[in-house]
Parts: sequence; structure tokens; C-alpha cells
Amino acid sequence: MNEKIPVGILGATGMVGQNYVSLLENHPWFEVTFLAASEHSAGQEYASAIKKRWRMPGKPPEAVGKLPVFNVKDTASAQKKCRLVFSAFSMSKNETLQLEREYAAAGMAVISNNSAHRLKDNVPIIMPEVNPELLEIIPGQQQKEGWNKGFIVTKPNCGVQSYVLPVAALKKSGLKIDQIITTNLQALSGAGYPGQSALDVLDNLIPLPSEEEKAFNEPQKIFGKLEGDRIVSDQNLKISSNCVRVPVIDGHSSCVWFSVQGAQPEIAEIEDIFRNFRGVPQEQNLPSAPQPVLRYTRDPSHPQPRLDRNAGNGMAVTIGRLQKAPVLGYRFTALSHNTLRGAAGGAILTAELLVSRGYVA
Repeated sequence: MNEKIPVGILGATGMVGQNYVSLLENHPWFEVTFLAASEHSAGQEYASAIKKRWRMPGKPPEAVGKLPVFNVKDTASAQKKCRLVFSAFSMSKNETLQLEREYAAAGMAVISNNSAHRLKDNVPIIMPEVNPELLEIIPGQQQKEGWNKGFIVTKPNCGVQSYVLPVAALKKSGLKIDQIITTNLQALSGAGYPGQSALDVLDNLIPLPSEEEKAFNEPQKIFGKLEGDRIVSDQNLKISSNCVRVPVIDGHSSCVWFSVQGAQPEIAEIEDIFRNFRGVPQEQNLPSAPQPVLRYTRDPSHPQPRLDRNAGNGMAVTIGRLQKAPVLGYRFTALSHNTLRGAAGGAILTAELLVSRGYVA
């Protein structure tokens, strides 16, 4: 790519925003040209705005540190400086809906980490290896909303990343997966910074009932189909999930039980499915695509967050402990990095997919 695409980060001073800043440094396709945050940070240089708040390894990139921080509501300034924005700001659902729509109406591609638009029937939840075909709804979305160049695409909740990718591999192989039970063990960084009090999390597990609904309705939409100008979720896929916060810094783990309709595959067959799975990002060798995306191990002591969360630069899913089970038929454990694959990294990979398919010039 001869000329880098100018991009913006909405919510640039927060934890996800800082991850974007770090991951986009020296990106071969994208250049950060616009930063936005709350009124409190607006008007400062980025280095000053995050001086006591930077939580990434090393120092902020020098060039980005000199950029001014704009008010996140200043869509007019964003329109002059970038073509694509990564949305990671924190507002109420209604405020988020309105503001992301304003960015799209102003002609920008919006890739959102927020949940506000995820279940809108004309807004796709994209996992690049799983459902790139759902990007085909973008022209219909633009026509319905009256947007010219802008559109909105979302990424899923960080909690579903670890098990949806392995399930997608099984479904792509032709296996008919109809029932899934998961226990999701979610890391502390999923709550942002400063997150929850140490007095809450030490020697404790914290139930996350708000995450449990996302754990089944988002995968149903991810595996859904485009029908006309809307996405119809796969209601035949039944998922039940328990979600808890655990005293781990980074890395969401999932213990997964699943059933297969029809002929029951041998464990060796499923192992080969995991090992051989490749999605569009791997086939096109997109800059952020891990090779391979699924890392399967027979070592019964893996996956472990501290040892495996950074596989594939934090973009791969590590799978282990695959075996036949008396409940549903099969079980495995999977791990993904919640702030890389599950947040900023996954959204950057989605942006790369959008560029490769011509949705961002």
C-alpha cells in the first residue's frame, strides 16, 4: 500500500484506546491522525492527556503523543482528518448510538468496540475469520440510513472470542453443532482501568450476569445469514453460558461442552480441524492475522493465561484438553487475549478486512 489510510481513535485516553495507539504504531496500512476523548482531555496534546494514565508497555509513540486531543463529539474535525474511526469511548447506550451514527453520517467507516449497535439487524458483528460475508450488508445499511461513504461495523464482546473461533472451525468443516455449554472465566482487564477493587477480586470469583446474555445472542448473530437488508440470527444454535470474573490480569478462558448431530467424529478428526483451520485473514495474509489462528495442544497443562495469552501476538486462540464427554459428547478449553484479539487487535484486523474488500478506499 503506497499511501497509508488516516484513522482516528475515539476514546483514545482509555485502556482500549491506548491499546489502539500501541498496536497502530508502524502499522503498514494505517496512520493515526485523529484522537478524541472526553471534554476533560480535549485541547491537550495526547502525551499530556495520558501522562499519568498510560498503562501500555513502553512509552506512547512520539508522533501520536504530539497530536491534539479533540472532543469526541467533534465529528467535523474528524471528518477533515480521517476516513475510518475506531470507537472505544464510554457513554450511555443512547449517546453511543447517536454519536456513532453521526460519525457514519459524516462519511467515516466506524468500527465499534461498544455494544450499542451490535444487535441492530443491519449492523454486522464481525469476526474476520468467521463471517466476512456479512460485510455485504454495508451497501444496504448505507442506502437505508442515507449515508454516502460512512457505515458502522461492530466487533463482538471480548468474552465470546475464545470459543466462537473453534466452533466456527467445526461448523466450517461440515459438523452440525447444535448445543453448546460454556463457562467463561474473564480476566480483570475486561473491566477496564482501574477496574474492580482488589478487595473484591482477591480470593474471590465475581459473577457477571450481564455478560451471559451476550455469550449466546452475539454468537447466534455472528453465525447468522444476510436476508435482504437485515441479518437473521441462527436460532438453531443453542448456547448456555456462565460468566465469572477471575483474578487473572489478561486472558479470557472458556470451558466448552458441545454436541454434534449425526455421525460422531473421532478426537483425532477434531484435532485436525483445529490445526488446519484458516480464515480469509490467513489466506490473504492480512497484517494483523495470526498464522495459525488456532493453536491446538495435547499438553493437559495448557492453555494457561500467563503462558498462552500472547500466542500469535495476542491474536490467536489456544485450545487444549479436547476429549469426549458424557455431557453433550465433547469438551475442550480455549483461551484468547481479551484486550488484543478481544478488543483493539480484533477491530484492527476487521479494518484490514474492510480495506482488502474495498469498503475503505
